[in-house]
Amino acid sequence: MRSSAFVSAFATFLLGWTDTNWYDETPNTGVTREYWFDIQNGTATVDGVERLVMTVNGQFPGPTIMADWGDWVVVHVTNSLQNNGTSIHWHGLRQEQTSSEDGVASITQCPIAPGDTYTYRWRAEQYGHSWYHSHFALQAWNGVVGGIQINGPAAAPYDEDKGLLMLNDWFHETTDQLWDLAKTGYPPPAQNGLINGTNVYGNGGKRFETTFTSGKRHRLRLVNAAIDTHFKFSIDNHKLTVIAADLVPIKPYTTEVLSIGIGQRYDVIVEANQGVGDFWLRAVPDTACSASNEMQDDIKGVIRYDLSSTVDPDTTPYSFTMDCLDEAMSDLVPYVALDVEAPATREVFDLGFTSSDGLWKWTINSQTFLSDWGEPTLLQAVQDASVFKLSENVVQLKEKDSFVYFVIQSQLALTHPIHLHGHDFWVLAQEANANFTDSSALQLSNPVRRDVAMLPAAGYVVIAFVTDNPGVWAMHCHIGWHASQGFALQLVEREAEIADTLNLDVLDNTCANWAAYTLLHNVVQEDSGI
Repeated sequence: MRSSAFVSAFATFLLGWTDTNWYDETPNTGVTREYWFDIQNGTATVDGVERLVMTVNGQFPGPTIMADWGDWVVVHVTNSLQNNGTSIHWHGLRQEQTSSEDGVASITQCPIAPGDTYTYRWRAEQYGHSWYHSHFALQAWNGVVGGIQINGPAAAPYDEDKGLLMLNDWFHETTDQLWDLAKTGYPPPAQNGLINGTNVYGNGGKRFETTFTSGKRHRLRLVNAAIDTHFKFSIDNHKLTVIAADLVPIKPYTTEVLSIGIGQRYDVIVEANQGVGDFWLRAVPDTACSASNEMQDDIKGVIRYDLSSTVDPDTTPYSFTMDCLDEAMSDLVPYVALDVEAPATREVFDLGFTSSDGLWKWTINSQTFLSDWGEPTLLQAVQDASVFKLSENVVQLKEKDSFVYFVIQSQLALTHPIHLHGHDFWVLAQEANANFTDSSALQLSNPVRRDVAMLPAAGYVVIAFVTDNPGVWAMHCHIGWHASQGFALQLVEREAEIADTLNLDVLDNTCANWAAYTLLHNVVQEDSGI
């Protein structure tokens, strides 16, 4: 293990590299990191209650992928599930010129059939941390998740890297068992929440614990991997210095409580300046938008200064407002300043819903998203000359390297985490309880950049990105139930150039194996396809 002194010196050395614009420049390390993942059925008692799970290499969360900025990463994924397809999405990674590696069943590939193996290959063009998860049905929240850590510069120096801290809501039934309730529009209540895969429940389970070294600065890499919970994160008696939002370094700022939407990631540095003691680390479901949770005020871990201590802390939480809002745009200032130009294209998307026969479906511009596991859009884009169904909610973007503005708005009093694949986006405006108009103010000078932003309740969010990445990319709500209920669209970007980025043999073979499997088994697609 590297010493704290080495980590501190290395972090300070890399600080100078934070000025590098990684959209234009990535180190060529010449290194390939190789992993083997086996997706399996199993059982787990992460909080003392046994339930069916799906795991990666028998683990939940799965193994953390470790790489350096500029490395290539190769992951061989074998589907050992008994009766399910699967796929793995590398959340937040731009996949420049590698759309086929994005891992979204029905959009960038067919599902990996049971017994089949798919090899993903992508480059670590960004640095920081993220997570991977299945993008088939609702498998991610049955356990097919894990972390990604890409070592690189940091926006502030630190002494100890404590690694990823993954926050989940947790149910004592599988998502398959809960789907009948969820698809009627009633989000199932959660029994628990987990911090790095553990918490107490009743008389079972155990707390997450980690140690701080007095006087040292500790880096925590936070991930909200929940299906339906927006978390407020804090550590009693300690301030959080925030240095990155998603995979974008920002000018450091300090807060007591951090608001983390589903799919979002934050890097924070915590100085151990309390002398000695034990302190609660808290992940509190934000009740303004999250499903109810039996452990509402008891999703906690322990920070210890003294390795020999075993007592529960007696510290008290900070106060905060339940609002499900993002951190203030004025705080999330990107370290590398990039401005936004006038758009070549502006699209407006109105969120709605339909309900018939007791089934709730989300709509975008009155259309519910539906794709077909066996006919991925990426394959259609290179074979079928742009003949897409209305239900596939395709937005075609043909201009090269042009700015696009998306206005996403809702009259419904519920917030939604909006995630775009294949791109970071600039957040130009974000307002609750308001209507967007042509006179609405937009921030064009170095606005927030990230890949998940909250659509506020009864309000709007305006995002911008550049058409610099040929491929097919999903955009969807990251509440798992909502994506499965049709809250999604997809971008077909620079369609004429997509074929040159693909290995069609791999794409065709995966689909042929999936088709062969479905011929022999009763495979029924009951959701939107993603």
